[in-house]
Amino acid sequence: MKHLICLFDLTVGDIEEILNVSTELKSKLKQKNRPPLLQGCVLTQIFEKPSLRTRNSFEVAMIQLGGDGIFLTDKDVGLNGREKLSDIARVLSSYSDVIVMRTFSQERIREFSRHSKCPVINGLSDDSHPCQALTDLLTIREVFGDLNGQRIVFIGDGNNVARSLAAAASLFRLSFTVASPPGYELDEEFLSDLKQHIPTAEVTHITDPIEAVKQADIVYTDVWASMGQESEATQRKKVFASYQVNTSLMAQAPVGCRFMHDLPARRGMEVTDDVIDGAQSIVFQQAENRLHLAKGLLVWLLEQS
Repeated sequence: MKHLICLFDLTVGDIEEILNVSTELKSKLKQKNRPPLLQGCVLTQIFEKPSLRTRNSFEVAMIQLGGDGIFLTDKDVGLNGREKLSDIARVLSSYSDVIVMRTFSQERIREFSRHSKCPVINGLSDDSHPCQALTDLLTIREVFGDLNGQRIVFIGDGNNVARSLAAAASLFRLSFTVASPPGYELDEEFLSDLKQHIPTAEVTHITDPIEAVKQADIVYTDVWASMGQESEATQRKKVFASYQVNTSLMAQAPVGCRFMHDLPARRGMEVTDDVIDGAQSIVFQQAENRLHLAKGLLVWLLEQS
């Protein structure tokens, strides 16, 4: 049985299949008679963290494919220790065809998957955000025509989004550069894990965002303080002040450079309005593709099980 806990669970071939299914299903979105490929299937979502795109993209995806969805909070499920996690997994997976978990702990999702009778998808953890990275690949392929040699520059904190994007880029041998203040780069444990799983991986770290974007095809950023880091927000605002993606920074990049952000955006902080709403931005195409990627991933995973 296939799960998606992190991108290391997938091969390049797996990802290409998921992207191809997603593209095909996107082309059928406006048809009145959408193919009910997952008719009778049930998606269960278990969330410790709030969500706009992840919850709605998966729920709408399952509905459009003819299935149905259930949403549960961590309190509903008892992730606070009311029941043993393995018991929860055995019970809920016996009611479900696929489960999406959005939690703080990556290990909690992995442990749940060990006892699950159905595929489990990581909808986001503090360590990784694989569905977002797959969506990013889908969007880059749409915009550039393929996944071949694009140079991605991530401006900001080496967080879960940056880690998964680094893994995705490395799998397809795309150039990946992180421009971060000292101490906020991708961590050594992740880089060691990346190299172990993808020996060809090459990630460049640089502190100067202007230098970083000079050859970029894609400039990508994310919030400076992720969920769970609210107490650090004031300090991080000071540390990352010179890493804002604004028109001055984008002017240093090549003319054809595109801007990406996984959302939600803190407008006026990590990115300015004129960039996220500007001609170079593909942010909302990227956001829409969360739905299409969710459909492709659900169909692909259920075909494997």
